[in-house]
Amino acid sequence: MATATNVEAKAVGTIEWLSSPGTTIVVPVYQRQYRWDIGGCERLLSDVRNVAGDDAAQRHFIGSILSAQDSSERDLILIDGQQRITTIMLLVAALHHAVRESDPAMAAELERVLVRADDPTRTKLRPHDAWADLYESVVLDRRDDLDRESRFDDNYAFFRSQIHADEAPRIWRGLQRLEHVSITLGPQAGAQQIFESLNSTGEPLRDHELIHNYILMGLTHAEQLDVEARFWLPIEQHTGEMIGAFWRHYLVMTTGREVSADGEHGVYAAFRRSFPSVDVAHLQADAEVWRHFAEIYGILLDPMREPDAEIRQHLQYIGTFGRAAFPLAMSVYSDHARGLIGREELIETLEWTQALYLRRALVGLPPERLIARLCRARAEGRDALMRAFARITPSDERVSAVLKYVELPHAAYVLGRLEGVADPAAYDIEHVVPLMPGESWSGDGSRTWSEYSEDEQNSHRALAPTLGNLTLLESPLTERVFGASFPDKQQDAYARSGVEETRALAELDSWGTAAIARRSRRLSTSLLRIWARPALPEIDDDGLTPVLDAVRRRGWPAGWDREFDYVEYRGEHWEVKDVKALFNRVFRRAWTDDRPSALAFSAAHGGPIYTGMAWKGQWDALDDENFLYMGWDSNYMMNALQGVLEESGIAAEVFVKYSYIGNVM
Repeated sequence: MATATNVEAKAVGTIEWLSSPGTTIVVPVYQRQYRWDIGGCERLLSDVRNVAGDDAAQRHFIGSILSAQDSSERDLILIDGQQRITTIMLLVAALHHAVRESDPAMAAELERVLVRADDPTRTKLRPHDAWADLYESVVLDRRDDLDRESRFDDNYAFFRSQIHADEAPRIWRGLQRLEHVSITLGPQAGAQQIFESLNSTGEPLRDHELIHNYILMGLTHAEQLDVEARFWLPIEQHTGEMIGAFWRHYLVMTTGREVSADGEHGVYAAFRRSFPSVDVAHLQADAEVWRHFAEIYGILLDPMREPDAEIRQHLQYIGTFGRAAFPLAMSVYSDHARGLIGREELIETLEWTQALYLRRALVGLPPERLIARLCRARAEGRDALMRAFARITPSDERVSAVLKYVELPHAAYVLGRLEGVADPAAYDIEHVVPLMPGESWSGDGSRTWSEYSEDEQNSHRALAPTLGNLTLLESPLTERVFGASFPDKQQDAYARSGVEETRALAELDSWGTAAIARRSRRLSTSLLRIWARPALPEIDDDGLTPVLDAVRRRGWPAGWDREFDYVEYRGEHWEVKDVKALFNRVFRRAWTDDRPSALAFSAAHGGPIYTGMAWKGQWDALDDENFLYMGWDSNYMMNALQGVLEESGIAAEVFVKYSYIGNVM
């Protein structure tokens, strides 16, 4: 039987392991900050008390502790187990401080757990440099600022409050009955893979924390400190709490593929695919790029960091639609910052992006699965990007038709640009016809609302949230005329406004559905000019999705049998209803049109084409000697058909049209 040579695992007493003179533990810089709260400390102390009261042979298992010997130093690098070991150390410190005067012998045993044999002024556990001094000041009872706040202080204080001198022997007995599996890695072991596979008892790592570990884990401690200081900390400072979103958007930008934040660490998995090996020889160049884009991401999050006023304004406008467009914005901003494109092209792309999102919102098209395809197109040049925008941006005719009747989305942003207001947040959105008119409201000063027919009232209500009935008005003026009739608003508010479009309302004789329609037509002309789509004939009003942006699903709900309305394959119209049928048809077509690519893809991925039906299941014969296995789940089949289309170089020519239920699931 073969034996493991790079991983050594054995069950050990935790206190005995910590007390060993040769045990000096360093928490590497890629580890997250200490997080255990009082609840976790309470459970640990309860476990210690319980095992102390059991039979002498009983032990309490705290899980596995993963460590590795640093290649350049004597320290033991703690890969997994930081939270548990740190909390045990705080409990031991609290116990030590409770008995050091009353029981010197026990205090000496506890001290062997806490401090280094070669230097009693240093603790055996050395946390991340950023908070190591804080931890040591607690454990060695050297705290100068008693009012400071930290998890170390809080958890230590909890243990001190719970431990009484007469209970100290029991607590010490319980601590000595803790056990764990010590896993020590050899130089050739895959630390990251082992770390990911452990069934940790702590809080699950988030994607960006796994990326952090993956980047640094193969480096020496000195190299980790260097990369952390020069690259990772600046990335954190630029992106803040949005660091997870930054990595997702960075990967969408670089791969041109949608990256899901849902499921089992989708962002981390995409990162590993993009960087299958992160060695010190290539890490610095990659990290320079990551830091560069993190700085740009920080500007997108806070456009006030951008010195150019016009660019800053457009970055603020992009934020109106959320952060979905950030991958494309990062790409174009980076090229501008590096002098690869001019200022005009940057602003042009930001304008196209705004037009895309606003027009789709107006006509009721979904905003999802758009940016990855635009990032792919941009990699081919400005003309390809312009065509990609044109294809998915609704036409002037379609937008004009709906502007008369739909509720205006992002009203403050739209009205601000239409009416030349730099900061629309300082204004209220004024509905000339109120959403809920009172009985005395009047559009002409003659007839009141109660005198309008039911049809007239319904028509006015339907048009109340539309473009033609909206304007911006200063808040004090809004308050003055709240609920007032149109003639009163004209005199007391509209005529006094600093907004030209609002003042123009004071010149009208009356306000009703005809006036709303006229104003809507006039403003629509300006809207189509400001939010202009690229002047190209390409357009797709049918909601086609490039196959590379198609949704990967683990399965399909029982009872639903149609995911796609149809598939457009290089100009052909395919009536296929689901991923399984599409998978079969794509591979059969690849077998006919580009057999070398089909075989190359299958060889690289271990399937789905085999030279025999090697096991029972669903098979389709491609010829007498080659067979396509059909028994995969839908997620695998979607990945495989996308992959073989990319291998053939035709993925950009294949689109899916989702059925209604397929689009909303």
